[in-house]
Amino acid sequence: MTTMRINGRAFQSSSAPNTRLLDVLRNECDLKGAKEGCGEGECGACAVLVNGKLVNSCLVPLGQMEQAEITTVEGLPEDSALARAFVHCGATQCGICTPGMMLAATALLAEHANPTLEEIRWGLSGNLCRCTGYGRIYAAIAQAAGGVC
Repeated sequence: MTTMRINGRAFQSSSAPNTRLLDVLRNECDLKGAKEGCGEGECGACAVLVNGKLVNSCLVPLGQMEQAEITTVEGLPEDSALARAFVHCGATQCGICTPGMMLAATALLAEHANPTLEEIRWGLSGNLCRCTGYGRIYAAIAQAAGGVC
């Protein structure tokens, strides 16, 4: 049995310790924000925060999550400055990468209150998007930090 907190709520899983965190989130918790993209930790579609750090949940075995605090996109405030900026700047297209981008941006903004464009690029370097060309995503993060879109 693995005990953890997911989006602020206590959760226990009896799945095998080698079960991917991604599968627990999607199948046991019915949290579909984290997506199965590449399954190899290359695309960031499955990104979540574990104890405040960005991780690719497709690479994380459940056995490492004992007493962890996990945040998925469903656990982020719906009307945050970041969410509003993503909408205002047109930073979402098909939606596959959006949850991972939102979590990567959340982690970035927790470390850099007013990130430079280079810091934004670096902070999102583990997340792939095939729709937007990244410019609108970068602009949304800058706006969320107090800049303009």
